[in-house]
Amino acid sequence: MKVLVVEDGHEYTETLSRFLPDVVWERAGSGPEALARLAAAPYDAVFSDMRFDRVPDDQLLGDVAETADQFNGDPVQARRHLQDHQGTYVLAAIRAAGHHLPVLMSYDFESEPKRWERLKQRHGRVDYLPDQASPGEILRRLRAL
Repeated sequence: MKVLVVEDGHEYTETLSRFLPDVVWERAGSGPEALARLAAAPYDAVFSDMRFDRVPDDQLLGDVAETADQFNGDPVQARRHLQDHQGTYVLAAIRAAGHHLPVLMSYDFESEPKRWERLKQRHGRVDYLPDQASPGEILRRLRAL
């Protein structure tokens, strides 16, 4: 199994590679990098973080000016929103690029059931696990997708 890990750090890739060495875990540090990797090579699944606060602004997916309208024109709030929800922007971009492989997100949508249902309806083969999920549970969920 070959999985693209989309994260702005290295924590997931390093941990998953250490505990699950029979899987190929490749990292993309931003949405644009993930799209480039998906276009260049086949993957069986994507594992994506939700929050990307270590990515330069020019690597964030989404439009800061357009998002600022939701925050009374405040670009700081817009940037923070894009950082906090970047995983959903990455998911949407993956689907818009025509990639229909399974995506597992590291985020707890339990307190946001309506949002989660909309994401599933819109993006198909997608699931989530809370941040504290074990490597074994991540692999089980990826295989189940």
